[in-house]
Amino acid sequence: MATDVTEHLNRIDEVGYTIVEDAIDPDVVDGIVDALARLEQELGAGPADNLFEGTSTTRVYNLLAHGPVFEQIPVHPAILPITEGVLDPGLLVSSLSSIAIGPGETPQPIHADDQVIPLPKPHPATVCNTMWALTDFTEANGATRIIPGSHKAASSPDLVTDYDSIPAEMSKGSVLIWHGSLWHGGGANTTSTRRVGIAMNYCAGYIRQQENQQLGLPVDTVRHFSPRLQQLVGYGIYRGLIGHIDKNVPANLLLGAGEDDSLLWDYAKPS
Repeated sequence: MATDVTEHLNRIDEVGYTIVEDAIDPDVVDGIVDALARLEQELGAGPADNLFEGTSTTRVYNLLAHGPVFEQIPVHPAILPITEGVLDPGLLVSSLSSIAIGPGETPQPIHADDQVIPLPKPHPATVCNTMWALTDFTEANGATRIIPGSHKAASSPDLVTDYDSIPAEMSKGSVLIWHGSLWHGGGANTTSTRRVGIAMNYCAGYIRQQENQQLGLPVDTVRHFSPRLQQLVGYGIYRGLIGHIDKNVPANLLLGAGEDDSLLWDYAKPS
């Protein structure tokens, strides 16, 4: 496993992305697909009215608030170690959503997921995102399009310009992982069926999350998460400092957890 993680990290470093083939058990994939179908119906979810989200694409956001079946996604043992390697173990859940690209959808504008972060490029990863294939991803049905090596560019793409890209084709149950600076976008769907994926996105522990996990998830919901998932949604502290509440670890103060509550300055005791 350690060798596999290293190989994937080397590939992300070199070209900006990797694909973990057949990473997710088929029963897990099918359970998520069934849950999403029910959730879309319950919420009355439908396409957006803008080209970025897609006028033939259905998205459901904040999935951790919608049932235990989604809790296994951020902590999946085949994927989390790779994203931890791109960022570090203090990473956070930035967002968790579904993306179902319907027939007739046009290509999404090429973009970088970190381009709203005002840092000079290139820079170390502040974002590491993943796409779980809940159906086969093909060029015809809208597989994510990527520009290999673009994570090393000195700028972000112009959202109104067309760029040469390649499809990240992968089988159902596989996961695409990429550096947040990689230029990419959803593809066009020229088939008669939907391309369905889960966007499981992470950010560094010192970067603000895309979805506000602390306000979007009821405390009673988080109370039943595993300790690692509680940390990932922001109830821990980063490197002994960032995110504390009055010198308390949020999980201890709000959930009654028993996390180590040592802070960075506790290690600088007078001699």
